[in-house]
Amino acid sequence: MATPTARTDAHSAGSVRKHRTQAERSERTRELLLDATVECLVEMGYARTTVQEICQRAGLSRGAQQHHFTTKAELMTSALEHLFKRLSEQILAATAELPSGPERIEAGIDLLWRAYSGTLSTAAVELWVAARTDPELRRTLLPVDRALGHATLEFYREIMGASVDDGRLNTLVLLTVNLVRGLALDAMIGGDERRRTTLLAEWKTLVSEQFGRR
Repeated sequence: MATPTARTDAHSAGSVRKHRTQAERSERTRELLLDATVECLVEMGYARTTVQEICQRAGLSRGAQQHHFTTKAELMTSALEHLFKRLSEQILAATAELPSGPERIEAGIDLLWRAYSGTLSTAAVELWVAARTDPELRRTLLPVDRALGHATLEFYREIMGASVDDGRLNTLVLLTVNLVRGLALDAMIGGDERRRTTLLAEWKTLVSEQFGRR
């Protein structure tokens, strides 16, 4: 016969397992909503994306959505943050594989270009444009955009090492991010791919000459 202590311990363990299952289910629901939001932003654009469409694609009810995100702006911004976090993890994991020397800088720029020019860029542009006339979206989006810039700065600090002071490093990051965003937008509207390739190659050469070959 189990003692009261043993029964209590068993009950506590069961409660922990139940709690973890509920937490896992909650996180899964959240991920489904965020993935569906990104999918809608990329396929339909911000203006045509509705919460109803997001819930339908996620296979969830409006009640489930409202439990996690109270407003559309919060859902949209969280989706961008979710996508950004995933891509950041991929970028940081790939950093260990970058070559040494000047080639490391060029490979790092290529890595950022691949990250910024894909789904992240499309979703972000949709939200940035919408935020111009949507104060609530702009307010929730700005911290995510700052976090994106901070993570990019840390990535550059990792590939550049201690050879560049913070002021010059910040300038390098801002120039690279704005160039890549512009090239990504050019790709979205059907610009010349060869021109983008040429511009990116020229930028890698300039950065390597200024920062990598000393």
